[in-house]
Amino acid sequence: MTGGWTRLGATVLGLAAMAAVPASAKVEGDTVYLGAALSLTGKYSIDGEHTRKGYDLAVQTINDAGGVAVGGRRYKLDIIYYDDESTPARGARLAERLIDRDGVEFMLGPYSSGLTEAVASVTERRGVPMVEANGASRSLFAKGYRYLFAVLSTGEQYLASAVALAAEIAEREGRDPSTLTLAGAFEDDPFSQDVRAGVLADAEALGIRVAIDDRLPPEMDDMAATLARVKALGPDILVVSGHARGAALVIRQMEEMRVEAPMLAITHCDSADIVGAFGAAAEYTLCASQWAPTLTYEDDVFGSAADFAATFEQTYGYAPPYQAAESAAAVLVFADAFERAGAFDRDAVRDALAATDMQTFYGDILFDETGRNIAKPMVLYQVQDGAYVVVAPTARAAAGVRWPTPPWSERE
Repeated sequence: MTGGWTRLGATVLGLAAMAAVPASAKVEGDTVYLGAALSLTGKYSIDGEHTRKGYDLAVQTINDAGGVAVGGRRYKLDIIYYDDESTPARGARLAERLIDRDGVEFMLGPYSSGLTEAVASVTERRGVPMVEANGASRSLFAKGYRYLFAVLSTGEQYLASAVALAAEIAEREGRDPSTLTLAGAFEDDPFSQDVRAGVLADAEALGIRVAIDDRLPPEMDDMAATLARVKALGPDILVVSGHARGAALVIRQMEEMRVEAPMLAITHCDSADIVGAFGAAAEYTLCASQWAPTLTYEDDVFGSAADFAATFEQTYGYAPPYQAAESAAAVLVFADAFERAGAFDRDAVRDALAATDMQTFYGDILFDETGRNIAKPMVLYQVQDGAYVVVAPTARAAAGVRWPTPPWSERE
């Protein structure tokens, strides 16, 4: 990890007691500082830690290669961190601190759509460019923001390929997709509600009947009521979105309650480590992903997607979830924009970001006028023999989908 001005937040130091930093922290000597308020504690702490590791690995790798060339000089990157404790109001306050007290003029995004929206409201007012990698809500890109740029695909796309895959399988077996039924359970937060909107729109377009459409509380500590209905109604497809906690919860409770569904598709499989945590119970699960190490993207910093995965695993001791990959890509986008802008002027960097057209190990990055990345598709993993294997879209598949999921009695 990088050193520099790391801060952990009020639970460790207290806001009032935090040590002061130089007034010109944005560029000090040969170092340019980025700022980030991240969920290092609280409900998003798992994904927040993946995000931080992606940021840190990109900074370290860029610096080891000589840094960024700006205005005839080379500069190192570093990041000032604070812990937002998974709370939007605190994230907004920390963004103000980073800009007003620490002098940061370039921001990396937090984890989750709700926190990204809170921070973006601050960065936009201050005219501070932010590149974010973990806020996928469509609403972020409907506010006319000029300083917000996102490397990831938006939420409504996450499980679209799962619904399409179910229809494709049905047609292949001579069954009309309109005879399929779907059950959905979605956390009551901006990201998961966007996932819901995409799933319902795709189901409607294909004529698939929605038998269950449940909204889950943010605590995500019990899905028994929803799963009891799934057990009773027997839908063909079950889709669930609830970040890492929701992913772990649905696998655990489906096994405990012996709930069966021919197709289970969820978000955040890898960040929840459903394979490591649940073993055989995770088999056959379909997992929405922003990225996979088997994809054929590459860049001059990390090399290929597989190279990034190997570097990450060597550094941190586990395979990178997509949250880490997209976070590293956000740093690459800033580095590229700094070099093309030729200066650390906020507006020049903002304009360079808007003109981004590049390929990274994570995928192609091209921003539309709202700041969304319109060049990179989602992929769909399936857990097969304890590994995540890309099965959709078909053009990028590494293996065929295994379907239907057999009954529990045949899986033991």
